[in-house]
Amino acid sequence: MRLITILFLCFRLLSSQESFSQEIDCNDEDIFKAVDAALKKYNDKKETGNQFVLYRVINVTTLEGLTQYYSFKYQIKEGDCPVQSGKTWQDCAYKQSADAATGECTVMVSKDVYNKFLVISQTCQITPGEGPILTAQYNCQGCKRPISTEDSGVLSVLNHAILHFNNHSAHSHLFALKKVKSAYRQVVVGWNFDISYSIMQTNCSKADIPVLTPECQILSNGDLVECRDNAYMDLSERVATLTQNCEIFPAMKSDPKLCKGCPKEIPVNSSELKEVLSHSIKKLNQENNGTFYFKIDSVNKATVQVVSGTKYYIEFTAKETTCSKESNIEITSSCEVKESGQVLICDSSIHSVPWTGSTESTVNCVPKTMAVVRKRPPGFSPFRSVLMTDEREDTTELLRSCEYQVRARGPGAEAAPEGEAAPPQQAQ
Repeated sequence: MRLITILFLCFRLLSSQESFSQEIDCNDEDIFKAVDAALKKYNDKKETGNQFVLYRVINVTTLEGLTQYYSFKYQIKEGDCPVQSGKTWQDCAYKQSADAATGECTVMVSKDVYNKFLVISQTCQITPGEGPILTAQYNCQGCKRPISTEDSGVLSVLNHAILHFNNHSAHSHLFALKKVKSAYRQVVVGWNFDISYSIMQTNCSKADIPVLTPECQILSNGDLVECRDNAYMDLSERVATLTQNCEIFPAMKSDPKLCKGCPKEIPVNSSELKEVLSHSIKKLNQENNGTFYFKIDSVNKATVQVVSGTKYYIEFTAKETTCSKESNIEITSSCEVKESGQVLICDSSIHSVPWTGSTESTVNCVPKTMAVVRKRPPGFSPFRSVLMTDEREDTTELLRSCEYQVRARGPGAEAAPEGEAAPPQQAQ
């Protein structure tokens, strides 16, 4: 029975994961494939002139959920290959004349289960060497794409779906929306919606209240239901069909008698922690070999456990002060934090036995580092990372971008202009 309980808790935790958006390194292999699909799409729509060649990729984010989506901007320069040459843009060099056009495109690309990349939308602004900016757009009208969970159509579908669940489930209580995890829409003759969400049991019994009212409040220890629905909304904005797939996870009923000695989380600003934190920072300064004392800056988490006495576990941040150990016997409240001082991430364990008057403490700390390590795929990368400055009115921002490394020409080829992408090295 205990094994079943553990497996259930793990599954419930995994099922609560949401789709999320995150910024990623443009050296990721799939980013180059997404950019390649977008640029080929743009070049294929050109009927005259030269192809454009990739120059730089910026602002890359990915949305991971039911389908993988990439959103990014890329900058392009006019190449020396005509659109009818039969070459790909990767076989072209930048056009060297002063009238070479440049441009910037904003794109969304999806990646399906077969690793195929589909351009959902693309808007490009092209600046001729001499002339005004030209705008070209491409939209995949029939493609499914992510939309805001606050979209009015999503809310209409959810209201219909929750009413449907409450009317057809065998549960004794009504359920209310807890969280919308992801929402997708496809434009047809009307709209198809694909929505993932969770609902939770309320305090309203069906026997007393037939439909949800403002008085129906979600129970923190109620049953949880995870749903993924597909709905069709017609042109009159009526939900015409609904396919609902839901799975219920009964709440775990805890018995306090079963866990008298389990750790219990306590507020980080609790007065109960004052003496415990004093022991922790004293222990840290005794064991730290630095010249200056440290003081606690913030407490991130604290738990207490009743054992043979009381055991505390605390996670906190400590900062170096201006008080040296040579000039001060101990740290005092007058010791100020150094502006450029070291920062430590610490955890401490304090075991107090009041009836014997003993207190044992251990403190473990590591320096806080701001370095972010990115993992790049093995093999040759077509990009090199650079910093660029984006100046807009009263703001200046440094952006991380990746410039494309154009293919090396044969003997006697001209070098790329200074400041532009350099030829790649051969992969080993």
